[in-house]
Amino acid sequence: MIRFNQFFMFEFLLIPLFAVFFALTHVFTVKFLGFAEITPHVSLIYLPAFLRLLNVLLLGKFRGTLATALGGVLLMPGLDGINLIGFMNVACSVSGPLLALWLFERMHGRPVCLISLKDLALVTVVYCAANAGIHHTVWTIFDPRQLALPEMVLWMMLGDLSGALIGAYALKWTVSRYRIHLARRDTGRF
Repeated sequence: MIRFNQFFMFEFLLIPLFAVFFALTHVFTVKFLGFAEITPHVSLIYLPAFLRLLNVLLLGKFRGTLATALGGVLLMPGLDGINLIGFMNVACSVSGPLLALWLFERMHGRPVCLISLKDLALVTVVYCAANAGIHHTVWTIFDPRQLALPEMVLWMMLGDLSGALIGAYALKWTVSRYRIHLARRDTGRF
């Protein structure tokens, strides 16, 4: 019984830890990779893009989504403010990884293998297209001020892709370098 409670507490503590890491990575990207920023919501190198996907890959769909959502809420005061548009942006941010994983699992009939560059690259590309498409659709309908130009969706896809691929290859390198065994269970977590 004690082991179960300790494991549950450890998993429970990972959610805020991943949320803070997501928010700090966003701040780092804005401060140190600001030269790649096209608009306040679109950058050519957006490192947190992979963290959105990584959260659901490592923590599972529910906990990973919760971690990303909490990270987005932490960022709201400095971005759009705490308002409906801010919450909609958070909802868009958590929808992209879920859609990408759902599509991958439907197409391949299995979860993503975290040590397969092919799996990570494929789910990353699908995630980037889904994320940019979802964001721009919501912005077009609810807040056109966030759209500088219609082709911004392509720039957002490129920025998410560059940040996500950097993260995917860093994960692959870390797992291979330190020989970390990542075995997934049927729960969608490992």
